[in-house]
Amino acid sequence: MGADIKNLRTRIKSVDSTLHLTKAMGLVASSKLRRTGEAMRNAREYEAALDSAMAALTSGSECKRSVYMKSGGNRTRLIVIAGDRGLAGGYNANIFRFMRDYPDAEVIPIGKRACDRYGKTVNSAERFSADEAVAMANELCTDFREGKFDRLGIVYTKYISLLAQEVAVKWILPFTSAESGGASGMIFEPDELTVLEAIASEYVAGKITASVRESFACEIASRKTAMDSAGKNAQEMIDSLRLQYNRARQSAITQEITEIVAGSGE
Repeated sequence: MGADIKNLRTRIKSVDSTLHLTKAMGLVASSKLRRTGEAMRNAREYEAALDSAMAALTSGSECKRSVYMKSGGNRTRLIVIAGDRGLAGGYNANIFRFMRDYPDAEVIPIGKRACDRYGKTVNSAERFSADEAVAMANELCTDFREGKFDRLGIVYTKYISLLAQEVAVKWILPFTSAESGGASGMIFEPDELTVLEAIASEYVAGKITASVRESFACEIASRKTAMDSAGKNAQEMIDSLRLQYNRARQSAITQEITEIVAGSGE
């Protein structure tokens, strides 16, 4: 009986330590979520402006001659954005599961978990800067012009709500005019083709930055949800163990009293 009580006390202490850890990580995630949420919203607004300008630009017939709008071939290059750390529910696992649909794609990873997975130089998703996005975009646009790959996509996690995120792929090269919706009335100087060639890398950089910001917000949201769930489970386990502990103590005390009473009657 004494051994059972000691074992229960040890288990309660262990689970309580886990509870404190999950609460601390949940608080950190909550704090980061406010900051990353604002960064995501700002990046989304910038991305929407880029998309609007690109739709207006590519609606003109002049741009059809651009190398950036030539489709064909199946050599795929994917920027894969995963997390820097674990303990975020199924966030990283969902991304790698999604990638099973692209077994032959050349991968450019962002996020420590993606870099570990694909054996590339580590790029932190949390600290990924606009300058890094520009450098990456310049290299990608150069490779595309030189015909080193045929299409470029970004595998990222789309933020729907705090409790819902979805892995998706965003195709960014070659450019298309499918979403243009007709003439915009904008005038581009000196001409649409020249402007398109000039802003191509900036557009790609903006799409990369927006995707990284949104994915990182999803990572933090997933971690907060996971820590909240783990904390709830830990508290329920502590309550159950304490109930068992109190019953064991009560049983031990009752047994001791019974033995004392029995001994005094002899």
